[in-house]
Amino acid sequence: MRILIIKTSSLGDVVHMFPAVSDLHACHPLATIDWVVEETFADLPCWHPAVHDVIPVALRRWRRSLVQRETWSEVSNGIAELKKRNYDLVIDAQGLLKSALIARRASGMHWGYDRRSIREPLASLFYQRKASVSKSLHAITRNRILCSQALDYDLAKLPLNYGLTLNFGIELPVGVKTPFIMAFHGTSRADKEWPEQYWITFAIAMRRQQIQVLMPWGNQVEKGRAERVAACSENVIVLPRITLTDIAALIQNSRGVIGMDTGLIHAAAALRKPVLALYQSTLPELTGALAQEGGGEVVNLFAGEVEDVDAVVQRFLQMI
Repeated sequence: MRILIIKTSSLGDVVHMFPAVSDLHACHPLATIDWVVEETFADLPCWHPAVHDVIPVALRRWRRSLVQRETWSEVSNGIAELKKRNYDLVIDAQGLLKSALIARRASGMHWGYDRRSIREPLASLFYQRKASVSKSLHAITRNRILCSQALDYDLAKLPLNYGLTLNFGIELPVGVKTPFIMAFHGTSRADKEWPEQYWITFAIAMRRQQIQVLMPWGNQVEKGRAERVAACSENVIVLPRITLTDIAALIQNSRGVIGMDTGLIHAAAALRKPVLALYQSTLPELTGALAQEGGGEVVNLFAGEVEDVDAVVQRFLQMI
């Protein structure tokens, strides 16, 4: 059996798909599973040993350059790549019109969410088979139910399992020494952020415990914030720009992870590390970090719980 998964973005959404892939592999160990993903996140599906081939797309980049001939040539080549592959099942777990259109370019039985379950109801018109899955469920659970309905297996006896068994090797960046923790301060919206002074207070508390704080960044705003925190506490290391796989390696070598509502928090949970996730404005019930059996402790703090920095520090120290 050949199965194609469509889950293009974002980072957290891609990680949320791992348990469903683990379910598929457990119930159909001989199946070949390919994955269509945004080029920015093409490293991630490779982390799961059950994924055979990763097919990158560049929807975000293509959208910015639709008038250029090179863009349409690249789109055409990508469509041709999908068309020449024969799949038994094509599962669109993204639930958007753009992902449904990608799915239709691949041969096979097309599965997706029905119009009451999907993010963009128009997309459901492109599926031959449709799953009814409550929108009130966690994103991981929704993915798992969709795939279980597509392949007709029972989830009851399948524990949540991200399936990431790889060990990432890395040479620690200059200045980094153990023990250290990862601090994911960046996020997609300003209302999700923890105030900069809170990060300074947290870093100083870690310094008293002789723990380094590693702060990656994804843009100049985040880099500036990390540099200002580092200026206030010498145990803070502002990381250079590194790949997602290198970040995963650092996560594996860390004592634990703290961060905002961002995909790297979910990656840390998938890598079985202790995770303290801070949900400043979003609801963790639908997209909060989830631990798997045998993994590190995962705690999601919401709204007022994240305002008491001393309590956050103490909770994190208990976890690591």
